[in-house]
Amino acid sequence: MAISNQQSGHPDALGPVTEGVPKKLRSTRLSKPGVVEFAAPPKPEFSFNLKPADIAKHLNRFVIGQREAKKVLSVALCDHFQHVRMTLEGNAAPFYQKQNVLLLGPTGVGKTHLIRSAAELIGVPFVKADATKFSETGYVGGDVDDLVRDLLRRAGGDVKKAEHGIIYLDEVDKLATRGESGGRDVSGRGVQTNLLKLMEDGDVPVVSPNDMTGQLQSAMSAMRGSGAAQPETINTRHILFIVSGAFSGVDQIIKRRLASAVISLAKIERLNVDHIIAQIATSDLIAYGLEPEFIGRLPVRVACHGLDTDDLFDVLRKSESSLIHQYERAFAAYGIKCEFKDDGLRRLAELASTEHTGARGLMTVCERVFRDFKFKLPGSRVKRFAVSARLVAAPALELRRLTRSVC
Repeated sequence: MAISNQQSGHPDALGPVTEGVPKKLRSTRLSKPGVVEFAAPPKPEFSFNLKPADIAKHLNRFVIGQREAKKVLSVALCDHFQHVRMTLEGNAAPFYQKQNVLLLGPTGVGKTHLIRSAAELIGVPFVKADATKFSETGYVGGDVDDLVRDLLRRAGGDVKKAEHGIIYLDEVDKLATRGESGGRDVSGRGVQTNLLKLMEDGDVPVVSPNDMTGQLQSAMSAMRGSGAAQPETINTRHILFIVSGAFSGVDQIIKRRLASAVISLAKIERLNVDHIIAQIATSDLIAYGLEPEFIGRLPVRVACHGLDTDDLFDVLRKSESSLIHQYERAFAAYGIKCEFKDDGLRRLAELASTEHTGARGLMTVCERVFRDFKFKLPGSRVKRFAVSARLVAAPALELRRLTRSVC
């Protein structure tokens, strides 16, 4: 499906906006200093014409499974960027609440891949960071405002593009504060508090107050008065925030809540972890240690399920970003054709499932299987080999057999 920049809402399509300018002045232009002439007002050029099914179809190319997560995420993205488009066209929505997203799920299930793939389709700047590197403002560590400044850098310094980007904050479950400590919690509750304003409608200085070099450069540019004036702040009203975390142990909190309801304990025990986490409620997240105000700014929530052997097999065989393409290119660089058989892919998936790290386990297994192949085959007389279940089961034996057969 070919989608143009204009159709997708790519930031290159963002045009001049007249928001906040009195109507009688919007149609004026200056032909010479002090002389006002009237002309047709410029039209905002931002457009977003994707439908949720379009985004889900694109995500299917790169992420296997996670149907519910794709559906929820696609709807949230479309609602958000349609609102942005309508706002830039002059349709005010004063009571609109931003649909920031919370993704739950174990490591390696494709949470980051989902968000990055969606951002690439829409064409907006995208920033990913781990929540663990931030601390409360005024303490040693990263400042959450740096997320917005990173978005500006990804947008090439274009404030307008940055103000329509996506910020993805991973490991947000590490901000949970369980129990009361004697001192200030500068990396948990403090970071949650700092994020509150950003996630709704805040203004972030383009240059950090702690960046003395940046402050001097900004002052010198202002004194020279050269070029177009750069806005001093970045507004976060139209920036979409997506946070995620594994939330290890939250299933036990959900079980206790369900057990106190009319659901029998025997029925609860028959549910697997994926089904339990899918029933997460706001009270469970608060009990886990997140602040009510923070959770309230994440109205869209969806759980990603763990990946079994079949899922991992499909990740290798069907995903356009499959790891096997990386290995095919690595061997091709030395003139060696590496061909993956289905039974070999199935065996790799079976081994990866025992790692309990989701799709990341595929890299662990593949490196273990192909390590000696990548070391010994370059420069050898071997120009072709097939990855079968037999090779995956006994790589050292198959490597010796392969090298002997060409001698």
